[in-house]
Amino acid sequence: MDSQKEYTSTFSIEFFPPKTEEGKAKLRKTREELAKLNPAFISVTYGAGGSTQQGTVDTVQEIQKSGIDAAPHLTCVGASKESIRELLQLYIDNGIHRIVALRGDMPSGMREMGEFRYANELVAFIRAETGDHFHIEVAAYPEIHPQASSVSADLDHFRLKVEAGANSAITQYFFNPDAYYRFVDDCEKMGLDIPIVPGIMPITNYKNLARFSDMCGAEIPRWLRKRLEDFGDDIESLRTFGQQATTQLCKNLLEQGAPGLHFYSMNRSDPTQSIWRELLQG
Repeated sequence: MDSQKEYTSTFSIEFFPPKTEEGKAKLRKTREELAKLNPAFISVTYGAGGSTQQGTVDTVQEIQKSGIDAAPHLTCVGASKESIRELLQLYIDNGIHRIVALRGDMPSGMREMGEFRYANELVAFIRAETGDHFHIEVAAYPEIHPQASSVSADLDHFRLKVEAGANSAITQYFFNPDAYYRFVDDCEKMGLDIPIVPGIMPITNYKNLARFSDMCGAEIPRWLRKRLEDFGDDIESLRTFGQQATTQLCKNLLEQGAPGLHFYSMNRSDPTQSIWRELLQG
């Protein structure tokens, strides 16, 4: 973890673009609440094949105009060089200096990846087109990408993204800090020296969390899974316990030298605010 201790802590938040006017209004209120925490930036997810792309652009522009640095996600899936080039210029014209560059998941029914197969190719293209204009974030997987053939293959994919020009990384969320510490140690042995910021998922709904974790390869440790199962329909108690468990995870990570935290807000303000307040109180 020595390499991570050299960096200034960066705290950031992730949104997904709303699809309805009601959703836009709710996200606007959430953004105003979370802006009080002074995040370094807010990232906005990006759907492949046109599913949420315009929503991402609209949401990012609104965030940037509000005075907070916005970081739009860009994915390889279904993208052409020309479409990415146009988006990059749009973001430059709107004063945006951060990009989260991802491979992305292939949607059901889509067969062609597009002109980029892997995130390192997208990172290299952004660098070739825009030089150092953008601070480029990439993804990291402490518990190994679910489609990786091996640990070493996954680390090699991460190395290629760093060598292509990534400035920093945001991890998939996790609940086992040892997985993160081991991943950072492996990166240090490979000479990869960029900030690797832990992704944090507040616990508010066990069934949804379990389903999503199974899909993305994020392990819920047995002790935590069993404790959450025991709450049954007692949502209030589950959320109280979830906040305590997640806050303790955050404290451990920061104490060991993690260079900040990236909160997957799920477009809600309360869970992230509650954890953040407890961290500030020590």
